[in-house]
Amino acid sequence: MNSVRRQTARTLNYPETGATRLGPLPAGYHHLHHTTRIGRGRAAFEAAGTAVTTWRMHRGTGARVHTAAVRAEPGARLTVSAGLGPLRFPAPCEVIWTAYEKDRTGFAYGTLTGHPECGEESFIVDIRDDGSVWFTVMAFSRPAAWYTRLAGPLVPVLQKAYAGRLGHTLREIAAP
Repeated sequence: MNSVRRQTARTLNYPETGATRLGPLPAGYHHLHHTTRIGRGRAAFEAAGTAVTTWRMHRGTGARVHTAAVRAEPGARLTVSAGLGPLRFPAPCEVIWTAYEKDRTGFAYGTLTGHPECGEESFIVDIRDDGSVWFTVMAFSRPAAWYTRLAGPLVPVLQKAYAGRLGHTLREIAAP
């Protein structure tokens, strides 16, 4: 089966679709909530929002993103792979919801069968009344593969570190 058909045949591997948008995050999962100050002003907000929704932020961390979608839209399928050199872990996802609003931009993707975890993760940029621009990663997940179960408590530590790296990368992208 070719990769396009394989990707199309995959389904979401968790039932709480959309929980990162409306909350609360569901019980029975590890929860992640990480916020980073990105900068100040409308230009920083626009640059950061575009970087988040066009995959530039993810790619800026060294992750590979494979998708036909130019930007995040509900239903878009993508595979994010992280790792070093030839040792990469593919993570197939589907965009669940998006926010293209005056003061808030971002999206969430949910995990598809074949992803090492099951759950959902959102990436949101917002500009506050004082002009400060913030980036928030919110997620719920639990192991779905033998190797993530084996890694146990190391997985949440790696997820938090990756969220911090995303924030750092976005701050660099949004800097004037």
